[in-house]
Amino acid sequence: MIELLKDLIKIKSDSKEGANDALLFCARWLEKHGETVEVHDNKGFLMLTAQKGQGSEKLIWNGHVDVVPGHDEQFTPMEELGRLYGRGSADMKAGVAAMMQAFIELDPEKLKREVQLHLVTDEEIGGHNTSEWLVSQGHSGNFVICGEPTGLKVGLQSKGILHMDMVFKGKPAHGSRPWEGINAIEQAMKYHMAMAELPFRKESTEYYEQPSVNLAIIKAGERYNMVPELCEMSYDIRFMPGQDPKEITRQMVELGDTLNIDFDYKSSSSTTPALTTTAENPYIQTLQESIRSNTGNEPILFGQHGAADTRYYAAVTGGEGAIEFGPTGDDWHGNAEYVEISSVHEYKDILVSHALS
Repeated sequence: MIELLKDLIKIKSDSKEGANDALLFCARWLEKHGETVEVHDNKGFLMLTAQKGQGSEKLIWNGHVDVVPGHDEQFTPMEELGRLYGRGSADMKAGVAAMMQAFIELDPEKLKREVQLHLVTDEEIGGHNTSEWLVSQGHSGNFVICGEPTGLKVGLQSKGILHMDMVFKGKPAHGSRPWEGINAIEQAMKYHMAMAELPFRKESTEYYEQPSVNLAIIKAGERYNMVPELCEMSYDIRFMPGQDPKEITRQMVELGDTLNIDFDYKSSSSTTPALTTTAENPYIQTLQESIRSNTGNEPILFGQHGAADTRYYAAVTGGEGAIEFGPTGDDWHGNAEYVEISSVHEYKDILVSHALS
């Protein structure tokens, strides 16, 4: 399995073509080990599905073989002190290799449910052409594990996404006489400072201290000698499970009115829903038992701040039943990305025992 992982790291899959090469490599490897694989093509992005077992329940393992760009040397795997270094070693070719190995080890005669393996090629650029497309074609299930690197912790929830674009309006004037105008940048600054006191910013849940609010883009001003008339600001808001993006939008609009600031806004027409899987979910219960039996450690449940391909599967189940769970690593997207080799073996064993539970 570790040799499989090394072979995957060697494939420079930081482009559409490279990711497709990695996907086809996975398909050939699975077929070589006796599995039946279907390769799908959507707009030139490849993905594969494979399944075994039968029953009314469907368990899905989802992994992506595309990676963010890296230096050439990062595509030469290096093993040192129990760690395997290389681009994609943690995010998430280790998860993919473990899922592939676990899949071929599954005895369909012992399975009480159907297990599907989904490997995709565009998660790092949004997943719209592969995981989202697979779900739209009916490839969904009762419980989905995305093998993102979580340190063998269970990311059972994640924040939703709301984008808010705002244009603050001022009054232009000569830069030497700013009191004759209204500075749109200053209006935006006033709004941004006051926004920290909005009620939705002060809420918390069992897994989150607060929602995430990132002032991601700001555009304003053209000349030193002019009071800026417009200031464009864009927010990336990651709201917690239980929060309503429409209520967040309402609070933000009301704030501008309260401050008597002239502005236009546009909120994203389709928000990414939060993942709301709970500890009481029966698949979470059996997964925790598998973690205990294979590692001897007490499982840790937590909430992810970001979003992964889990969101597409959860969209058809009301936010429930899709999690991030994968091996231990660090510095993914960085120059020293690595995965702990022992965790890859543990992860594979957990997947197998959970599928058979």
